[in-house]
Amino acid sequence: MCKILRNHRPFSVLSVLMLMATAVCGQANVLFVGNSYIYTNNLPQMTANVASSAGYRMTWQSNAPGGCTFMQHCANQSMTMIRNGGWDFVVLQEQSQYPSFPQWQVEAEVFPYAARLVDSVYAATPCAEPMFYMTWGRRDGDAGNAGEFPVLGTYEGMDSMLYERYVQMAVDNDASVCPVGRVWRYLRTNHPSIELYQSDGSHPSVAGTYAAACSFAVMFFDLDPLTVIYCPTSLSQQDAETIRQAVYTVVYSQLARWRRPAPQASVVLQGISGHEASLEAHVANADALVWHFGDGDSVATLDSTVSHTYADTGSYTVTLVATRHCMADTVQLVVHIPDTSPVGITAPAPSVAAVVYPNPTADSFTIVINGCMVRPSDGEVTLTSSDGRSYGMQHFADLPSGLYVVRVVHNGHLHVGKVVKR
Repeated sequence: MCKILRNHRPFSVLSVLMLMATAVCGQANVLFVGNSYIYTNNLPQMTANVASSAGYRMTWQSNAPGGCTFMQHCANQSMTMIRNGGWDFVVLQEQSQYPSFPQWQVEAEVFPYAARLVDSVYAATPCAEPMFYMTWGRRDGDAGNAGEFPVLGTYEGMDSMLYERYVQMAVDNDASVCPVGRVWRYLRTNHPSIELYQSDGSHPSVAGTYAAACSFAVMFFDLDPLTVIYCPTSLSQQDAETIRQAVYTVVYSQLARWRRPAPQASVVLQGISGHEASLEAHVANADALVWHFGDGDSVATLDSTVSHTYADTGSYTVTLVATRHCMADTVQLVVHIPDTSPVGITAPAPSVAAVVYPNPTADSFTIVINGCMVRPSDGEVTLTSSDGRSYGMQHFADLPSGLYVVRVVHNGHLHVGKVVKR
């Protein structure tokens, strides 16, 4: 039993939602770091059985001493195993109560050691995916600590704290999170007859571990849990099917919510002057950019704008590769270098930007350049989404939500702005 330490400083709860690496070629080598919630019912082996029944292969190792905390894992065999490298995924599970404690205590006793473990994973295996194991509230809450922190007095209160803190750890450390606690909550709400707990009201029953195993198999392999046929012998086929459906609803149908963000990129041609092309990248969740200009030249840079001079006229396919943790987004743009001095859209981009309002907006917007409103008939208007697709302004109301680059050709000059579609 872990106890909350007394401290009268105020605390706050942050909640951030957070996409994406799946195992290559249907195989994954996984390290499980945690405690009794992992070794009870042998969660790693059950996860391997679930994956195998859907056509995937998982090898694994584990270090899960009873009651072990992140702080202790930073100084025991877990750190050695992490530093040995070679992992596709490293699952990180904190002691079952610690993440639900008051913010000041979690910031002192949990968050720093979560960061140290994740940093060690990336240092040893840059392409590995650290994944936090979001656990669940105890069946009747944490009565032993409710006096110090009343929200822990109920299952719902404790579970909500665990949810928020595990999501925070994933966001802060650029990691994924396997939302087992959310699957349990869905089952408790919609299928209360399925007993997820052992008699202690804390550790998982076979059904509870099966819910976790199916969740991890989905996160590791991007597999549809409804294709899983493995069912533990002590679990009824009906309950197993209900659990898999819950995992489909909570995990599989919302994978982008639980995975670390993947790089996203788009490219805009700012202008052409003679044989020189000016290009701008709009990038999120990337720490490296490589430009391939289509003529054999390339450059690696963190700058969002680049210029390149071509030796000859013609059409060139520019490729931008944005990467982070071995994940990549690749986008292309064709640049035409004309035989004569360019006109219209190929003129150098002016310093005056296009102002868009209202912003954000749901269905329409106005463009202002040099203090004057520009109507679509006054020049060409092109919208470019984050995946590099282009649309006409007349289609804006029907486009999905997101960030769009607005390119306006007005009086022979190119102006660029941005608009967020709600």
